[in-house]
Amino acid sequence: MGSREESIISEFCDAWGQGKRPPDVEKIVTMFAPDGYWQLYMPSGPKIQGRAALRAEILRQMGYVDKPECNIIRMISSDDTVVTERRDYFTKNGKRALHHLLAIYELDRDGLITAWREYFDTYDLAQQTKSDPAKLSGLEAQANP
Repeated sequence: MGSREESIISEFCDAWGQGKRPPDVEKIVTMFAPDGYWQLYMPSGPKIQGRAALRAEILRQMGYVDKPECNIIRMISSDDTVVTERRDYFTKNGKRALHHLLAIYELDRDGLITAWREYFDTYDLAQQTKSDPAKLSGLEAQANP
């Protein structure tokens, strides 16, 4: 079955909707520690910190993508760190996009996420969705806070 931490991350990924329902934004946000963060598109992407900012970022993304689906291929954990290899999907501009990624999560003793970092090829994703790779990499967000 895996560790307690792995179960938490499985539940977290499921809360994104699995392509069948909208993400449960409130559940996702409350799975973070109050000062927890999500670092998008490592290593150059923006760091979204705090529950209010996380909520706003998820809602912002759901404004231009639909039906997110998080599929865990492999998961390992050690103490408070969980690493997942995932094959995720979402719909953007009417096209279903696939991207492989590695996500690293750190949890506190209460099982809340203190850090979530994602690593994937933003150029590949930009080609699939006909998007600007600089926007996906977070460079635009950093230049225009």
